[in-house]
Amino acid sequence: MKKWLLATAIATSFGAQADEGMWQPYQLPAMADELKAKGLEIDAKSISKLTEFPMNAVISLGGCTASFVSPKGLVVTNHHCAYGSIQYNSTPEKNLLRDGFLAKNFAEELPATPGSRVYVTEEVTNVTDKVKQGLDNKQGDAFYKGVEAAEKSLVAQCEKEDGYRCQVYSFHGGLEYYLVKQLEIRDVRLVYNPAASVGKYGGDVDNWMWPRHTGDFSFYRAYVNKNGKPADFSKDNVPYEPKSFLKVSAKGVKEGDFVMVAGYPGRTNRYRTGNEVENQFEWSYPQGKELRERFIEIIKETAPEGSDERIKYESLIAGLANYAKNFTSMIEFYGKSTMLEDKRTLEAKLKSWIDADSSRKAQYGEVLAQLDKLVAQSQADQQRDIILGYLGYTTMLPTARELYRLANEKALPDMEREPGFQERDMIRFKAGMERIDRRYAASVDKALVFEMLKRYAALPKSERLPALDKYFGIGNKLDEAKLKKTLDKMYKNTKLDNKDVRLAWMDKSVADFKASKDPMIQFAVAFYDTGMQLEQKKKELAGELMKVRPQYMEAIIAYNREQGKPVYADANSSLRVTVGHVKGYSPKDGLYAVPFTRLEGIVQKDTGVEPFDAPKKELELIKTKQYGDFYFKDIDSVPVNFLSTLDTTGGNSGSPTLNGRAELVGLLFDGVYESIIGDWNYDDNINRSIQVDSRYMLWVMKYLDNADNLLQEMEIVK
Repeated sequence: MKKWLLATAIATSFGAQADEGMWQPYQLPAMADELKAKGLEIDAKSISKLTEFPMNAVISLGGCTASFVSPKGLVVTNHHCAYGSIQYNSTPEKNLLRDGFLAKNFAEELPATPGSRVYVTEEVTNVTDKVKQGLDNKQGDAFYKGVEAAEKSLVAQCEKEDGYRCQVYSFHGGLEYYLVKQLEIRDVRLVYNPAASVGKYGGDVDNWMWPRHTGDFSFYRAYVNKNGKPADFSKDNVPYEPKSFLKVSAKGVKEGDFVMVAGYPGRTNRYRTGNEVENQFEWSYPQGKELRERFIEIIKETAPEGSDERIKYESLIAGLANYAKNFTSMIEFYGKSTMLEDKRTLEAKLKSWIDADSSRKAQYGEVLAQLDKLVAQSQADQQRDIILGYLGYTTMLPTARELYRLANEKALPDMEREPGFQERDMIRFKAGMERIDRRYAASVDKALVFEMLKRYAALPKSERLPALDKYFGIGNKLDEAKLKKTLDKMYKNTKLDNKDVRLAWMDKSVADFKASKDPMIQFAVAFYDTGMQLEQKKKELAGELMKVRPQYMEAIIAYNREQGKPVYADANSSLRVTVGHVKGYSPKDGLYAVPFTRLEGIVQKDTGVEPFDAPKKELELIKTKQYGDFYFKDIDSVPVNFLSTLDTTGGNSGSPTLNGRAELVGLLFDGVYESIIGDWNYDDNINRSIQVDSRYMLWVMKYLDNADNLLQEMEIVK
């Protein structure tokens, strides 16, 4: 597709669709006039330059977003984004999750979870031509491997400079490819987190809901060696000095104000076909919801509350519950929406538009049918695939498989290895092996595996895998007692629950694995060939989709351009900018949700019982109206959370919400229940993001937790 076509589609459609759109930074200068009209006060060109303020202050944590807020590498993100590190440092005797944590100086700061990273994006380069060169006549697995080889080569060249992590991202289903270069800071430390009764106030009950009163913020610090280069944790390391950092506003925003977010949204699916939509909402989401809820039940049944085992699984429980509720909303709103009919109508209109022009018909005439055929193939084994996928939430079996895969991959030249098993991945791989200790309990893991194997055994014989059946002794009828004994023996006799043993296996040969008597290792060896066959089949199909979906997207983009509709790529965890306004909404007839919540709402919700158990000191401060410098006249209190029309999704958690001068006025941490469907379809009337107000964050730090050292370190704008 000609690049001018995409650029024209962006420029002509931006102003027509309210605040919809997750924009790549390079797109923003073309929108300068519209952005200024909306309320942007800084130069739109500065937002497109990743090495300049404010973009170089926005960072990725590899799953969440964060930002620098001091010249000494202080990082602010969501409490739930730091949850794993808080959990990692918690014990029943010193429970940082429950009680909170504040380091009063650098020496008191705690190492984050092994493998924690701060990624600073420095360059984004269009490499479409380099990725696709010489691949026009390749199909299936050959095309997949061709793209993978090109990506590996580009990444290897990019990472020649020490301290950088690079990745090639696909946009518009493979229509475009961009190489992203990020500084990878490896020494990350926990600085401050409020107690769960602030940072997770409302818990799963309030998750995705409004009104909200959650202090969802925490602080890390990034460290480098004395030469200013990324390095592993060392007491000799010093705080990283970013090129710029965000000022924090004590004035905040009011209703109607312009806001924007720069962040790393995970995945959206706004250009999926009708068949994909139907399967996702009528099969995948219901199945996933039920499995996640069952996992939570098993963990709670197996690990008593307050025990070390439960603490190890609190982060997983939170993640499972978050998406179980997400899936519930998806199913609910799909059921009463016209989404599927709208998709079918759009596809019919697209087909008519293609058929109306001979050149378009020659180019796109077969694309829709080809894509539907491939999508159907991808869904053929989904009953088995989802069970195998959820086995991935367990620990021991996947760990053994990863280690054995590593031994096999290390027998190959580095550039021929599977991504994730190259030398560039070994620090991350090792960190994954290390952090298992604080996220694993044999009793829980065994119970989860037993549940999934029972479900697997109930599949039709045609869907089962001989290697899995043989190893676990699964016949036509499952003998549950026998399976329990098998698992008991495996978990009793494995040594992979020891960190030093796991790390030692990283250097073992394939022959060592085959000679091992460890039952988990024996499983990995027994299942290896089957696993590789399944992977090969998926790559073959993925290669076919990588040829067809870009053609589909090219047709969609050209069609949307003629309709004056916005053209932006689905979210893919790369850096995006969204713009919007502070605004309430009407979730249903007769109700209007105002855009701010107040301190007094915390008192109104409080029951003294988790998750509505605000600290007694906080309740007293509110009752005596200790508002300090953070009083907001419009609501006669200190604002806690606020709503905006920002177009965001998972991965945006922790994103700095900025005003027109690029000052931090909040941290994005959630969306309202009605907007969850936004991953598939944006609706300006109900899509609302939820932010913790910077004024509440500062109020908690000053009056509740006495984090004066951090307040002095930050630049606060009054």
